Amino acid sequence: MSSEPTGRTVPTEPIPVAVPDTALAREATALVRDTTSDLIYDHSRRVFFFGSLQGRVRDLSFDPELLYIGAMFHDLGLSERFHGSGHRFEVDSADEARRFLRAHDVPEDSVRRVWTAIALHTTPGVPEFMEPEVALVTAGVEYDVLGIGYADISAAERAAVTGLHPRPDFKRRILAAFTDGIQPRPETTFGTVNADVLAHYVPGFERGDFVDTVLGSPWPE
Repeated sequence: MSSEPTGRTVPTEPIPVAVPDTALAREATALVRDTTSDLIYDHSRRVFFFGSLQGRVRDLSFDPELLYIGAMFHDLGLSERFHGSGHRFEVDSADEARRFLRAHDVPEDSVRRVWTAIALHTTPGVPEFMEPEVALVTAGVEYDVLGIGYADISAAERAAVTGLHPRPDFKRRILAAFTDGIQPRPETTFGTVNADVLAHYVPGFERGDFVDTVLGSPWPE
């Protein structure tokens, strides 16, 4: 397990969201803490907090435990052990969460929600219309990575979350983590935002083109 990064502070104001105090949540925390970097661990925790706060803003009723599992597992597929999977990293992440939940006899509808939340978290324009847990994993990711809805959460709440889970040099570091996680499987970026990452950071990368694929299909016309 990597060491704790410096820069953590005790929030001057409490975060108005509590991490679920359940055996499932505690085990998920330990698993992610032990198998990922500080960068991904802190980002995943912030996704839960920001997603929960956005749920309050949107007046959504959600299962905090399912949202927490979705947030904590959503980037596991970037890890080196998945580089040769041939799948989108989002699917690898979702599959890991599904295995974890099934091993704990979680009901299949809950498993489906978490899998879908993770698999779709980089697919804009769809999750917001689905179940709250699905919508809010994406909302948390979009808040932390893209700053979407930045003003929806107060400066004091942002400071409380980032004091507990800092984001030093986050923009550069998360883009580097995306690049490392998807460069070994460039074919999986076709039609996704991940192609933008490789186009910026991997010399010689050529993104797939939907129009060329249609025109070059084996159909005669």
